[in-house]
Amino acid sequence: MHFIVKVFPEIIIKSPPVRKRFIRQLRDNLRALISEVGPGIRIDRDWEKVEITASNDGMSAEEVANREARVTEILAHTPGIGSFLRVLEFPLGDMQQIFEHVLGCWQGRLKDKTFCVRAKRGGRHDFTSTDVERYVGGGLAQHTENAGVALKKPDVTVRLEIKDDRLFVVSSHHQGLGGYPLGSQESVLTLISGGFDSTVSTYLTMKRGIRTHFCFFNLGGRQHEMGVKEVSYYLWHKFGASHPVKFITVPFEDVVSEILQNVNNAYMGVVLKRMMMRAASRVAAELKLPALVTGESVAQVSSQTLPNLNVIDRVTEALVLRPLITMDKGEIIDISRNIGTETFAASMPEYCGVISVRPTTRAKLDRVVAAEDKFDFAVLEKAVQDKVVVDVRDLAESVEPGQPVAVVASLPVDGVVIDIRHPDEECLKPLLLTDTVVLKIPFYTLNKSLAQLEEGKRYYLYCEKGIMSQLHASHLVDDGRTNIGVYRPE
Repeated sequence: MHFIVKVFPEIIIKSPPVRKRFIRQLRDNLRALISEVGPGIRIDRDWEKVEITASNDGMSAEEVANREARVTEILAHTPGIGSFLRVLEFPLGDMQQIFEHVLGCWQGRLKDKTFCVRAKRGGRHDFTSTDVERYVGGGLAQHTENAGVALKKPDVTVRLEIKDDRLFVVSSHHQGLGGYPLGSQESVLTLISGGFDSTVSTYLTMKRGIRTHFCFFNLGGRQHEMGVKEVSYYLWHKFGASHPVKFITVPFEDVVSEILQNVNNAYMGVVLKRMMMRAASRVAAELKLPALVTGESVAQVSSQTLPNLNVIDRVTEALVLRPLITMDKGEIIDISRNIGTETFAASMPEYCGVISVRPTTRAKLDRVVAAEDKFDFAVLEKAVQDKVVVDVRDLAESVEPGQPVAVVASLPVDGVVIDIRHPDEECLKPLLLTDTVVLKIPFYTLNKSLAQLEEGKRYYLYCEKGIMSQLHASHLVDDGRTNIGVYRPE
């Protein structure tokens, strides 16, 4: 196994010390993530790339394919990677030897397809990249069942790279996530509600290399909390698992009640946001986090006009980042769909807390301050004091107890397992059980699919780490699904 990881192009133009630091951080992140794939995988860096290598000795073809697929999945979702190549490495010989190595890799893959050859070269050689492209391209045209050479818009691009005395034949080319390596920037606190906006803003922050802790203001009780914890864990596990982060729950029902009773109707929305900003600032200060992240977009709702955002920000000295500030809702939903949070957001109840009949869109600071005079700030203080801080890896155990959920390490004779992992994850590491029925129902179709299952059977949800299955099962049992449990093998 051999992958060449190309860093995000913006990293290449950094100053030498910054560039070195970013690439070292990316290498360290990949070591943390790939360590779970298995032993014997080597990860090295140089001035412009990261190389991932491992011997295939003693492994079956299926084991090699599974390992490479898991590494590919990790590389595709790790911030800081511009692209990555799966390559075959050979000692550099003459032109004929270069062609023979390329032919061995591509001979059966060009049938009835147009192609071109693209070569990159570094070091001192008595030939140019163009020379290589012409020689190899001519050879492939003669010795494969191709549909012809096409220098513009070919069906297939055959890529190879030459570095000093090493030849790399590119077997496959993959687009990376982009952005900066996680941990290369300062950490922040994101205000997450579980909807489209807050999940996308959180993702964009993580993609930019910012270690992102979660702050949730609970307005809807246990069901709301479980939903937000599910999507937060998903985001962290998919894009940020190289760094552990905190999930903070702040109980805000009493704060909302206080606003409804004592704040002028027109200012309730702005005041609620100011209370959240005050509380988040306190949490961030305790965790020594210099900035807050929100999912606000200009004028999307009444509290997000420029005058109102200005008034909201006056309660904090922390930097407030708004990654979505100029995005349309359609753009936000498109990103949500691409990163896999659309289903979470679409099914998340909208707990807006307060609804003003005629909300102000041009709040004045003095009037908002006057509207807050009747608010009992002891209620806000108590909410901050009652916050619950947990490691994101322990979210399943942190949910307030509802109806008990059966968690089993060995299955009963008539038990049915539901593998709720994403199909890509399930394919990388299939769950193989003997004498037990395994249904493959991804988490995002689970609610709809349950209605089609037999009511008399007992179903056990499964995921690799047991966290998503625990959260989903808790949610379903609370909704009256008494035949749902969790399968967590030892």
